Amino acid sequence: MGLSLYFFSLLFSFSLISKPTVCENAELSVLMAMKASLDPHNMFLSSWTDNTDPCGGSFEGVACNELGHVVNISLQGKGLSGEIPAAVGGLKSLSGLYLHFNALYGEIPKEISNLTELSDLYLNVNNLSGGIPPEIGNMSNLQVVQLCYNKLTGSIPAQLGFLKKLSVLALQYNQLNGAIPASLGDLGMLTRLDLSFNSLFGSIPVKLAIGPMLEVLDIQNNTLSGNVPPALKRLNDGFRYGNNPGLCGVGFSSLRVCTASDHLNPNRPEPFGINDLPTKDIPESANLQSNCSKTHCSNPSKNPQIAVILGAIGVIVAVTVIVLFTFSWYRRRKQKIGSAFDTSDSRLSTDQVMENYRKSGSPLISLEYSNGWDPLARRQIGSGFSQEVLENFMFNLEDVESATQYFSEVNLLGKSNFSAVYKGILRNGSPVAIKCIAKTSCKSDEAEFLKGLKTLTSLKHENLVRLRGFCCSKGRGECFLVYDFVPNGNLLQYLDVKDGSGKVLEWSTRISIIIGIAKGIRYLHGNKGNKHVLVHQNISVEKVLIDRRYNPLLSDSGLHKLLADDIVFSMLKASAAMGYLAPEYTTTGRFTEKSDMYAFGMIVFQILAGKRKITQLTRHGAESCRFEDFIDTNLEGKFSESEATKLGRIALLCTNESPNHRPAMETVLQELSEFVSSS
Repeated sequence: MGLSLYFFSLLFSFSLISKPTVCENAELSVLMAMKASLDPHNMFLSSWTDNTDPCGGSFEGVACNELGHVVNISLQGKGLSGEIPAAVGGLKSLSGLYLHFNALYGEIPKEISNLTELSDLYLNVNNLSGGIPPEIGNMSNLQVVQLCYNKLTGSIPAQLGFLKKLSVLALQYNQLNGAIPASLGDLGMLTRLDLSFNSLFGSIPVKLAIGPMLEVLDIQNNTLSGNVPPALKRLNDGFRYGNNPGLCGVGFSSLRVCTASDHLNPNRPEPFGINDLPTKDIPESANLQSNCSKTHCSNPSKNPQIAVILGAIGVIVAVTVIVLFTFSWYRRRKQKIGSAFDTSDSRLSTDQVMENYRKSGSPLISLEYSNGWDPLARRQIGSGFSQEVLENFMFNLEDVESATQYFSEVNLLGKSNFSAVYKGILRNGSPVAIKCIAKTSCKSDEAEFLKGLKTLTSLKHENLVRLRGFCCSKGRGECFLVYDFVPNGNLLQYLDVKDGSGKVLEWSTRISIIIGIAKGIRYLHGNKGNKHVLVHQNISVEKVLIDRRYNPLLSDSGLHKLLADDIVFSMLKASAAMGYLAPEYTTTGRFTEKSDMYAFGMIVFQILAGKRKITQLTRHGAESCRFEDFIDTNLEGKFSESEATKLGRIALLCTNESPNHRPAMETVLQELSEFVSSS
């Protein structure tokens, strides 16, 4: 009996242990159903197999949390040509769904509303049709909804007004009609609303105009009419209302002044608010007579004059319908002629959008990242960043994706254990290098991370690689740093040049590179305009980039301010292996300006010798002025011995075992200025 009880207990324990597997199998089944529907010909999702753990890293575009649940699906630009299945609603932990820039068709399933943890919904630039499911209003965590550039029809559900966390709603370039729901004015976090290039009519809700966070309202190319709420003047260029001839108002440069007929127009529907939702399939533009009782509505007129009046009204209605039909035809023709896109069905195909996007210097689609894990959320930025940073440094996810061609392997410049760097081209044609850093590699304290970003944006010097901007995405779980692209690689590739295998730097070029590196470090250390001391911590020849004029640019300056401690430590191990780590670090565990000076001294030795590895022979050659031991033989004697002597002495001083005996960078630059201008 006791043995039976033991086996029963053991079996019960195994059943408890196996429960997570059941959950994992449930998500695997959902993913396989999605694969069958999204990629029916198994052309793009071949890595999704039913005998593999979705969280093991082999499922392309799938990311999981520490509990083994799927939290992100990133399949943008994969060429998918199927339908979004109802099974997607089974991924209860999903926070980011990125299916944009594909050729998906069919309707958006209402079951998508089961994704109550979802914050980012990107379904734009597909061929989706049908209406916007009103059930989406139940997804209380939604922050970004991108449904633009599809073939969606019907009215905008008033239920979207329940999405209190929503910051971006993009519905442009669809075939939507009806009125703009007044309930959208209840979205206190809404910053961007794009309804342009649809068939919306009626007035602009006053409630929408006074949204506290609203920055952009784009309603271009619709058939809206009536008085524009004066509150929208505060948006300045953020309010875009062209090609709506029926609009009028005061204080808007291209709008006519309203007349009495604009206020009394019976054909202008009043939008519904949340409290006025229709109980059946009543279009939002319907004009309901709520005060009409059954008796009054069904009672036939006993006055014969009423028949005449009704006949006259019928004629007026008929004429109005004809006028509206003619005006609508004219508007659509005007839109087609005036638009930059010539399409037969008023909607670009995926390929057309992508091609026009490549050719256009201005954005076709403005995508925003969400709040959530977003240290750049406006509730935090307000006190930490200047307006200049807000306007000039913040990129959105679509900018990063399009610049890198959706992180194409062709554009991959390099990978490390915590980041990947891609070459990219911005919409204005500027080449950039985009460093992708996983959230798990960043500081866990968002306030510290934000402080680090602020530091990076403050660094501006001719010998530092310029930071163009940044973007953080909760859905992707990554932060992106966008830098200027530096074309001539890093200093490492100019070392150990043999038999014409690379470019040999002239002596004058080596001098100017040393001086440029010194200027960059001096700036970081708090002189010449930079008030706050910043220790680089990771100076090496790989971190010195060379521009077209062979000027040196320090990269990754301040990057350690963003990274988790274990990532910073792993970088130090590589630095120590190359000989850049100051000896005192092993006892103090601290970085100072003097530890940067040690790394600088090692780089001076490398530049002089033209070698990656610096030996004791190199140091002894500098001490005894034996030029053949510490000057690159590829120079073939074309160098200044006096300058070589001084530079060798500087390198020796900077790499002194004692930090107290190493000079400050200001002193080094003063010495260099004695024989080479440092201006």
